[in-house]
Amino acid sequence: MVVVAILAAGRGTRMKSSLPKVLHSLGGRSLVEKVLESVEPLSPTRRIVIVGYQASEVKAAIQSRFSLEFVEQTVQLGTGHAIQQLLPHLEGYTGDLLVLNGDVPLLRTETLKQLLLTHQQNQNAATILTAHLSNPKGYGRVFCNGENIVQQMVEDKDCTPAQRENRRVNAGVYCFRWPELAKVLPHLEANNAQKEYYLTDAVTQVGKVMAVDVADEQEILGINDRLQLATAYEILQRRIKEKWMTAGVTLIDPNSITIDDTVELQPDVIIEPQTHLRGNTTIKTGSRIGPGSLIENSQISENVTVQYSVVTDSIVQAGTRIGPYAHLRGNTQVGENCRVGNFVELKNTQLGEKTNVAHLSYLGDATAGTQVNIGAGTITANYDGVKKHRTKIGDRTKTGSNSVLVAPVTLGDDVYVAAGSTVTEDVPNDSLVIARSRQVVKQGWRRKSAEC
Repeated sequence: MVVVAILAAGRGTRMKSSLPKVLHSLGGRSLVEKVLESVEPLSPTRRIVIVGYQASEVKAAIQSRFSLEFVEQTVQLGTGHAIQQLLPHLEGYTGDLLVLNGDVPLLRTETLKQLLLTHQQNQNAATILTAHLSNPKGYGRVFCNGENIVQQMVEDKDCTPAQRENRRVNAGVYCFRWPELAKVLPHLEANNAQKEYYLTDAVTQVGKVMAVDVADEQEILGINDRLQLATAYEILQRRIKEKWMTAGVTLIDPNSITIDDTVELQPDVIIEPQTHLRGNTTIKTGSRIGPGSLIENSQISENVTVQYSVVTDSIVQAGTRIGPYAHLRGNTQVGENCRVGNFVELKNTQLGEKTNVAHLSYLGDATAGTQVNIGAGTITANYDGVKKHRTKIGDRTKTGSNSVLVAPVTLGDDVYVAAGSTVTEDVPNDSLVIARSRQVVKQGWRRKSAEC
């Protein structure tokens, strides 16, 4: 039986941001969401987030994704003070408490499982995660005997010069037997340079405490400023790319590609250089994305190609070609075996299968059937200055170059729109519509020269 507590009350002044530190994004999720995701496979009985700075904003950002309880730390007086806030909420609880920091987003679930296993198998009062760092500056030091039993813990700012030579550091991840910790918490004192209540002081008072060394020191990286956030992003990108290449995805130039942790890829996908995959994006087998493309919150089916284009909040079905220099956005849905070509923008538009919008067109708030051909320069005039209106285009309809379809308007099946037409009224099936001024030619006409 495990309760998880996540410390997320601090402001993070070194981020120099109005946004709470734990809500800064890393690979498509906030820092605290990354921490919450790492504990989900542990199936904790309760998940408690300790909030403080902009508590309502933190709650609003994460409460819909997880089953959470929130405890408020109105004044931030250290990690020990934060855990003291749990005393009334865990009264009578006899299991273990896993304590994590909301700004340490790279911890692997496997590491947390090993920490819990060591804690339970050895019947420890507390078990802490530690690491041996080549440069331990800024981290609290942990002093152990030969059996990894913790004998002393000292915060970096409180270390003597001799203590700073110790390279074993506290990762800030703890597992406690709650009844033992609950006895100690009310008696913590702020006898340190920061005048704060340290949870590390409780660790050395609860009884037998053991250290577990993390295999990869990068997992314990805490985020305190933008430099550390960028470092964490580099580490996360390396993990993500290794995962997908091992799974059968080709990344032509991994260093120029970025992929959010929320993206799903299938084998035999090819990602070209300078391509960026964001949000809840899925790309299915056989598709080739890039070079120079951005896909965000979109579903790309099998055997699709996207070149030098931007696709956001859209669905592209199998066998379709996008680009170069196309822009799909706003709930656009493109059917199978379509072509959306050079300098085409689609917004909130649905295309049936085998429909082509090859170049220089804008379709906004439109629906086009199957085997439609949209001529170069075709525009849907969807906005009347107050409201947006829809354009409906039937199956096998063709528009000539430089046509304007003024919404709301419906073109039936098998309609032909003459080049240069401005269509303002509905057109029935099997029709030719010509909506332009008659051409007038005046032979032998030239402008008279002005007389002196």
